[in-house]
Amino acid sequence: MSTMIKEEKETASLLDSTQVVIKEALDKLGYSEEVFELLKEPLRMLTVRIPIKMDDNTTKIFTGYRAQHNDAVGPTKGGIRFHPEVDEEEVKALSMWMSLKCGIVNLPYGGGKGGIICDPRQMSIGELERLSRGYVRAISQIVGPTKDIPAPDVYTNSQIMAWMMDEYSRIREHDSPGFITGKPLVLGGSHGREKATAQGVTICIEEAAKRKGIELKGARIIVQGFGNAGSFLAKFMHDAGAKVIGISDAYGAIYNPDGLDIDYLLDKRDSFGTVTTLFDNKITNQELLEQDCDILVPAAISNQITKENAHLIKAQIVVEAANGPTTLEATKILTERNVLLVPDVLASSGGVTVSYFEWVQNNQGYYWEDAEVQTKLKELLVNSFNQVYEMSETRKVNMRLAAYMVGVRKMAEASIFRGWV
Repeated sequence: MSTMIKEEKETASLLDSTQVVIKEALDKLGYSEEVFELLKEPLRMLTVRIPIKMDDNTTKIFTGYRAQHNDAVGPTKGGIRFHPEVDEEEVKALSMWMSLKCGIVNLPYGGGKGGIICDPRQMSIGELERLSRGYVRAISQIVGPTKDIPAPDVYTNSQIMAWMMDEYSRIREHDSPGFITGKPLVLGGSHGREKATAQGVTICIEEAAKRKGIELKGARIIVQGFGNAGSFLAKFMHDAGAKVIGISDAYGAIYNPDGLDIDYLLDKRDSFGTVTTLFDNKITNQELLEQDCDILVPAAISNQITKENAHLIKAQIVVEAANGPTTLEATKILTERNVLLVPDVLASSGGVTVSYFEWVQNNQGYYWEDAEVQTKLKELLVNSFNQVYEMSETRKVNMRLAAYMVGVRKMAEASIFRGWV
């Protein structure tokens, strides 16, 4: 019970800290209190109960959520996570982050987010399919290609997106590939979607390194987390000639100042991104963060860099690939120490950008090759990085606040033009 209470408090603080920065961003931009009142919570929050027949012939009732933060700019967009610790506060906060990401990358979307309280690791393929379809039936009235477009997130993948698209198409009685993104290529998915988040982080690292005068070739990089984003990122950095000197997973971290053999680690990791169990000379995740390096990439979980350890970070650049890995107090400390912090809402926006590309391709019925996707992604992300960096420099604010200012402005303007505030 105490663990559950602890989780709830941490998640609530995620929502609270998001609201704090949104308020500060709106104040800096000169918007009224009414605009903050509109944007501090999602416009819609749907809770659903989903009865599913399990393999042992019992019926289990699952709880699911869908938050739609703000649709003034266009339909809402955001992932669906299957996780035992999903809760309403988390889904709300993450829908707000999606709004900010879409604003930063200048996409015609607001933010959405969904989740189901379940442990997919303990469920069969059949149970997962029935749950995926049941969730779509439960939320079908408020989602769709012009309303709210879901996508994969924690413990969901292209197969789950395919089941959801098929269920939605059955309900609507016509093929609806644009209802959801992150689909398999044969069902209207886009090239580059799986590696998009890591690709976006890579582009932000390249741009940040230029600002700090660091040559990427030979730069020493630590990646905390070796899941989808972390492992792709480590490979991209390794292939670019950087020296990846540390990686970690849930069981610990490995560190070698001479560089790690990334191809070997990728080959040996299991389906959950675990590889450190093969090594005896492990250090902790916290110890890894404090090792000497040029660029540090937290790509695991939230609240990793705090006021307790921010002064021990030796990197010149911190690029957040995870959601909320640096607290607001730590952000202030790092900025004062002249560490260039690239915030999560900018650094991890590659995923939603390629999801947007997928939706565009579905709508026009014409599909792009991988090279075209990569070119368009780079162009958008470089522009977004420059915009946030320039906002930070001209307004004399840290990069997180600058990103929120860029991200929230389009939503605020659209809400005012619509006459909502």
